[in-house]
Amino acid sequence: MKKIYSNIFKFNNKNISKASNFLIKGGLVGVPTETVYGVAANAYSNKSIKKIYKLKNRPPKNPLIIHYLNLKNLIKDVELNKNFFILYKKFCPGPITFVLKKKQDSNISKLATANLNTVAVRFPKNKVMRKLLKKINFPLAIPSANKSSGISPVNPIDVSEEFGSRLKIILNDGPCQIGIESTVVDLTKKIKILRPGIISQSQISKKISKKVSFAKNIKTIKAPGALKKHYSPNIPMKLNQKRAGKNDAFITFGKKYKDTLNTYNLSKTSNLKEAGKNLYKILRTIKNKKYKKIFVVKIPNTGIGLAINDRLKHASSK
Repeated sequence: MKKIYSNIFKFNNKNISKASNFLIKGGLVGVPTETVYGVAANAYSNKSIKKIYKLKNRPPKNPLIIHYLNLKNLIKDVELNKNFFILYKKFCPGPITFVLKKKQDSNISKLATANLNTVAVRFPKNKVMRKLLKKINFPLAIPSANKSSGISPVNPIDVSEEFGSRLKIILNDGPCQIGIESTVVDLTKKIKILRPGIISQSQISKKISKKVSFAKNIKTIKAPGALKKHYSPNIPMKLNQKRAGKNDAFITFGKKYKDTLNTYNLSKTSNLKEAGKNLYKILRTIKNKKYKKIFVVKIPNTGIGLAINDRLKHASSK
């Protein structure tokens, strides 16, 4: 018998209105983005932000990404600079997050920024998110819709099974288009990439005519993705492996690996974008099947492969 998820609502004008009214009243809503599914709340409301941290059991030092519809709304909250405008024009709306200096008179909840003078902002491309943002007069704080340090959700059923009746509304837009979180770029001082994503280091460097490097030894967490353990199925995981035991989960990549009952191929055609889209789906399947160990083959460390390896590194941390 097919399971019925009463808190998942299809995308239409009626349900967009239902969700927007719920957000206006201080509620939380499960939402799709082009990257992963998230939990949305009014970014200007301390009360609403507290609900996110409680629902996810999220450490208060880990700030949230604030999602805007356009520049008109953003200008009130942050200080903009030349590099921001260059990257915004090229990549937005889309899967890139900017860390910028927060204005002193910004209405963004200090809880959402972990009491920092910086804020991470993004302009989602997903049609459901953009329609929802048009219905409200405040930006949305949206972390991934999973318990803290767990596997990011890439479809509405993942979200419903994660939180059950604790989340009353989840807007359904099917599987996420990308399946990997946004690239995060710190624009407050010397430009650094805080988290890799589908928008690559080379794309960013080319656009601003300067080589951009990845941040190392991060001391102050300015955006999500910096905690040691993250995206985790809570199963011991070994990376860069050539084989796995017959009772262990084996995550592979490419056509040279045979299909077996315990083999999960990210992409048989060695397509890294496909691998990124399949990563969390496969990790969640393995978790649900209650494997005791996970072995992962070496994934090419180029393009979105950098993001995949970043997520696997965090997922394998203790």
